[in-house]
Amino acid sequence: MGEVYEKLTRCYESVRAQTDFEPQVALVLGSGLGDYASGIRVKQTLDYSEIEGFPVSTVPGHAGKFIFGYVGDVPVVCMQGRVHYYEGYPMSDVVLPARLMKRMGAKVLFLTNAAGGVSLGMRAGDLMLITGQIASFVPSPLIGANIDELGERFPDMSEIYNRDLIMIARKCASELGIDIKEGTYLQFTGPAYESPQEVAMARLLGADAVGMSTACEAVAANHMGMKIVGISCISNLACGISAVPLSHKEVQETADQAAPRFKALVTAIIEEIGKSCG
Repeated sequence: MGEVYEKLTRCYESVRAQTDFEPQVALVLGSGLGDYASGIRVKQTLDYSEIEGFPVSTVPGHAGKFIFGYVGDVPVVCMQGRVHYYEGYPMSDVVLPARLMKRMGAKVLFLTNAAGGVSLGMRAGDLMLITGQIASFVPSPLIGANIDELGERFPDMSEIYNRDLIMIARKCASELGIDIKEGTYLQFTGPAYESPQEVAMARLLGADAVGMSTACEAVAANHMGMKIVGISCISNLACGISAVPLSHKEVQETADQAAPRFKALVTAIIEEIGKSCG
């Protein structure tokens, strides 16, 4: 076994020594959804620090724990606080949680984040269903020797975000009366916000929203054969579109304001996934 897979195995064994909970859906809670887990039927919590070798998030507002429980009748593991590449971790550590949740049994990865709106017509507080992504500005988590136990050397990326799950998300948004946008998410490394010129470039490349997470996790999860659905909360208009300087405080405040709609939509999608994919 290579070093990356050995570390994943140690983390998995550490988790299994503390819980036998098997999730169907793995949910990564982005900004504004940090307290989502308080509304589910919690069975167990596990701090990242209790998992041998597990990377710990250093970002304000990211609690740093796994929450095991049920959304309706659907067993889920919620990642309350993700690890970002800009925190200085190697990319293999950034995607380790997604890989670990797959090892726990999750078949679906539900990614959420706060993002900057790039396409014209986006407003702060909008929710955007991710239908595609651009991950070319961060190192691929698949660089290096392939981990055959996880997936094949050259995985197909033509449908990273599962079409059936996109249809479920559209249906749930419609039933809830939520006007959800759709588009392409582009991941930059961060931690600096993008310059106006970088935002203009992102738009030329076809991006509708930009952020500092998510795309690399989706690549790793797709490599493992997980079904992926993703939603961005447009927490601000990207630099060069908004006349106001960007700040993490603004991102958190807008995400918090959108949280009730975001939570309702996430819950509805997970419950529908349970009916459709159970």
